[in-house]
Amino acid sequence: MILQQLYTKCLAQGAYFISSNGEGAIIDPLREVQPYLDLAEEHKTTIKYIFLTHFHADFVSGQVDLAKATGATVILGPMAKAGYDYHSAIDGEVFTIGDLSMTTIHTPGHTMESTCYLLKDNQEKEEALFTGDTLFIGDVGRPDLAAKTDLTTQDLAGYLYDSLHHKIAPLSDDIIIYPAHGAGSACGKNMSSETSDTLGNQKQNNYAFKLNKEDFIKELTDGLTLPPAYFPHNVAMNKKANTDFDTIVKRGTTALTPDQFEKLANENDILVLDTRSVSAFAKASLPQAWFVGLQGQFAPWIGALIKDIHQKIVFIAEEGTEEEVVTRLARVGYDNSLGFLTGGVEAWQQSGRDVVATAEITAQEFVDGIATGDIKHPLDVRKAGEYATSHIAGVPHMGLDEVHVNARTLEADNTYHIHCAGGYRSLIYGSIARSYGINNVVNVLGGYGAIKKADTSSIKLT
Repeated sequence: MILQQLYTKCLAQGAYFISSNGEGAIIDPLREVQPYLDLAEEHKTTIKYIFLTHFHADFVSGQVDLAKATGATVILGPMAKAGYDYHSAIDGEVFTIGDLSMTTIHTPGHTMESTCYLLKDNQEKEEALFTGDTLFIGDVGRPDLAAKTDLTTQDLAGYLYDSLHHKIAPLSDDIIIYPAHGAGSACGKNMSSETSDTLGNQKQNNYAFKLNKEDFIKELTDGLTLPPAYFPHNVAMNKKANTDFDTIVKRGTTALTPDQFEKLANENDILVLDTRSVSAFAKASLPQAWFVGLQGQFAPWIGALIKDIHQKIVFIAEEGTEEEVVTRLARVGYDNSLGFLTGGVEAWQQSGRDVVATAEITAQEFVDGIATGDIKHPLDVRKAGEYATSHIAGVPHMGLDEVHVNARTLEADNTYHIHCAGGYRSLIYGSIARSYGINNVVNVLGGYGAIKKADTSSIKLT
């Protein structure tokens, strides 16, 4: 038996490849299917089934393209209904994969169609459970994403409790739990950075198995933040067939000359996105470009900040990363990439066009500037929870996730010194603020992490 976890850090997402005796299965595939085809070829495996644990909200799954490429059958849980060919599994249904078997365990709660899949070996020994967003390592899935007028968040939390305690807890303690997400995902509140564990350890250490039903519902529903705006769009996309991935990549990786790029960039409905490093963007970029670098939490911030999932995009990328940019946009449903600036910012400059730089200062210069009063408009753009945990006294909070609202309250004549935790989100904030007419932005290198390492005796950290 071959069981391989394919973990994508940008999305904190785990897909899985199983192979036995020439037959295989994929669980919760990402949008691009070539990695799974490569694995199948490497292990001389025919992909027989594609299992979806639920309609994911935080990424667009590749089950339709993968089924077309392999002839595999898409398996959905008992309550799932989709606009493409699939097999609707019943609770307890068994699927054979070579010498192995996979049993459907319907586990409503995160969503009503949520389903786990139990892998057994050829001796019927329970080996692993693929839990989707029903059970994470150290946490469980949030119950609010599928709440409707006739089914509240509390109702779903109650279903989830029953699924965990009556469907999963009775399984063997030594089976390995393989979830769909780990730390960094917005699908739970406090996931572990570990990406697998035994069920026995989770029953001992995960709060979800220790609380009674009433306390579980309260714990799970208190303090939920609003989900990113793109989540409902991704759910809808996962219920239907979408534009095939190869078409999206071919269109998105169109090389554009500065003339062609400028013509598109000047159209009102096209966004210019700069995906390079923090230092490259700060040194020089196009005046209207938003910065969301590939090196950070790219896809989640794209989804949180670009409100229209159908947004047309032209982009700037490090040479050789163009396909990766289009791929990572498409993973969260942004399928309308139109091309990239060939030759990058250097070609733009050589054609005589303007670029802008973003000023930067060190954390110590920021601390000293606040202490002396020379810095008059500092901003902390981390998340509210991070700010509440610790911040510089007197520095106001304006979270990046609300930039489209709070940046409109800034004054165009002021100079804003902006910090986040590490210097990535603050540069995103500054680039978007510029699109609202705030041109005087200074980025604090290293963010709050560097500030805490500086000499802060002249200021107060709360």
